[in-house]
Amino acid sequence: MLFRKKKTAAPRVIPTHIAIVMDGNGRWAKRRGLPRQAGHKVGAEAFRSIANYAKSIGLSYLTVYAFSTENWKRSDEEVGAIMELLERYLREAITDMDKNRVRFCFFGDLSRLSPELREEARIAAERSSKYEGVQVNFCLNYGGRAEILRAAHRFAAQCAAGEAKPEELTEQRFSELMYSAGIPDPELVIRPGGELRISNFLLWQSAYAEYYFTDVLWPDFGPKELDLAIDAFNHRNRRFGGAK
Repeated sequence: MLFRKKKTAAPRVIPTHIAIVMDGNGRWAKRRGLPRQAGHKVGAEAFRSIANYAKSIGLSYLTVYAFSTENWKRSDEEVGAIMELLERYLREAITDMDKNRVRFCFFGDLSRLSPELREEARIAAERSSKYEGVQVNFCLNYGGRAEILRAAHRFAAQCAAGEAKPEELTEQRFSELMYSAGIPDPELVIRPGGELRISNFLLWQSAYAEYYFTDVLWPDFGPKELDLAIDAFNHRNRRFGGAK
């Protein structure tokens, strides 16, 4: 009698770097007859839950789209509420830093933010740099096109100063001029909220990322939804332009 070996399931692979567009706060609030600011408040708690879960499953990098260059078009009241939530979160994160041991990094032009928020960001990044484990990258006043232009300007300045030659520019050197210098590109980009676009997010870095879209609005996006996205990632065939 022949016995066939049972196939064992391949272990689940956790991407090194996951990026998330935190979308749907306003619609979540509208469906409940609440002001948009209420959706942002619940969305901030959803982020806290996801960041803690990311650390528990061994994720190395989590990048979140917290505020885009286009978000300034929203009402002053909504922008103010978002900034207040960000400042409050960073203050709490600094207070609990030794307990949570999460590294913080910030992508984007922070010059337009309030001095108070810039200072909270500086302190969070500086004090958390010693921790190992998950690194959370906050994209604040961030746009993918603006980041690429910034990198191009920086390389042009190096050429003008005689520190580089145009023909020396490579993908690697250009990557080193981005906000994400030294960080591996995201393997998985998640967009909750039902929209099917990338909205100017990590345009350079996500060239070979797997995208996962879901109708779940960000305030309802929890560890279960992150697991579903990671499971979907594990069923993708990543060929990077080659054949299987």
